[in-house]
Amino acid sequence: MQHQEDVLIEKAKKGDVESFELLIGAYQKKAFNIAYRILGNLEDANDMTQEALVKVYRSIHNFKGNSSFSTWLYSIVNNVCIDFIRKNKKTKLLYIDGQQEEGAYTKELPDEMNTPECLFEKNEVKKMIHDAINQLNYEQRKIIVLRDIQGFSYQEIAEILDISVGTVKSRINRGRNHLKLLIGEGMKVTS
Repeated sequence: MQHQEDVLIEKAKKGDVESFELLIGAYQKKAFNIAYRILGNLEDANDMTQEALVKVYRSIHNFKGNSSFSTWLYSIVNNVCIDFIRKNKKTKLLYIDGQQEEGAYTKELPDEMNTPECLFEKNEVKKMIHDAINQLNYEQRKIIVLRDIQGFSYQEIAEILDISVGTVKSRINRGRNHLKLLIGEGMKVTS
């Protein structure tokens, strides 16, 4: 598999569009999902994913292989989203809803009971968690999304965000602690 990817990378570096399309095909949905989780808007996520893929295509000759191709691609997606947020100067909220768009990823809780009461309670808990995530600052929200929703390793996050693993761990810890406080406050309000 890795050899196949390396061959596609080399062909793409030489301008082979078909090889580039095959190469990014495996990563395109996750790239979109990262953009969507950061920006919280389908249109913006689509636009920024496309912009990131164009940047990857234009700069693939700069890919040295010091990290995996996917990590390099996801770091470009992250940077494009950061640039978009800075240019628009508005706070973009992370939006996770129960509706699954094509390519979107949501973690589902195991469904032990499907009674209306249980479903209502589960939806309320999900909404509380999503609302709490939306209240996190951008740095905390981004790190929580990458680790706890997308499932990236500490090392991968460090490479994507171009920070040290220690910084990743401390930001995740601060983000999770802040999230616990927000969820705890949300539970007090609803009880």
